[in-house]
Amino acid sequence: MAIVLQLAQASSTEPQGWQSIVQLISHWVAQFMAAINTYTNQVGTALGSLSAQVTPALESPALWHPLLFWILVLVMVLGVIGSMVPALPGITLVLGAVLVWGFAVGFAGLKLALGVAIAAWILGFVIDYLAGILGAQRVGASKWGQIGAIIGMVLGLFGLLPLLPTGIPLLGLLVGTVVGAFIGEFLHRRELALWPRAQQSAKVGLAIVVGTLVGNLLQGLLALITLIVFMVTAWPY
Repeated sequence: MAIVLQLAQASSTEPQGWQSIVQLISHWVAQFMAAINTYTNQVGTALGSLSAQVTPALESPALWHPLLFWILVLVMVLGVIGSMVPALPGITLVLGAVLVWGFAVGFAGLKLALGVAIAAWILGFVIDYLAGILGAQRVGASKWGQIGAIIGMVLGLFGLLPLLPTGIPLLGLLVGTVVGAFIGEFLHRRELALWPRAQQSAKVGLAIVVGTLVGNLLQGLLALITLIVFMVTAWPY
């Protein structure tokens, strides 16, 4: 209000009034910028002081090692669960968590856990491949049946099958795999009569699903063993 009154008084005389207005505005702007500069310096000083107190604490392993440890344990628990659910990351998450902890602590005392994690990761891929293949071969499944199972699993995962409008992932995985294997095998076994053809196709679908589930359970067991070894060897940070 004071600056408005000053401008009104200054503009009452010409041409000196306009010169006074310019001087007043310049003076007011200078005061405003000086106040901002003072406030900025005060804030910068306060933040610098706070940073000087917080940074050493954050750099202390005693503060962030426990936090990182339990975050990685949570990630590994998710990996154990994912190992038993088709199409979800499992043992890879567990191995990744072990590697992150290793880089954080310099891999001190982590050789056993890292070795178990790498072995479980490799075995997980082998089991994942063999479980479905051996289960399918045991009942004489063709390549058509196996390819159909993969296509059905993908479609079921995203709820794209007409029988699964709700798109429930786990239900879609199981039903999609069975239906896909059945259709693939049924299209391939044209040399059989209708009923034997349907029976063979149903056996293939169930065998592939059972083999996949068994493989996932074994992968979950490997991931759980890795988690236990990690917690035993890495404790107490």
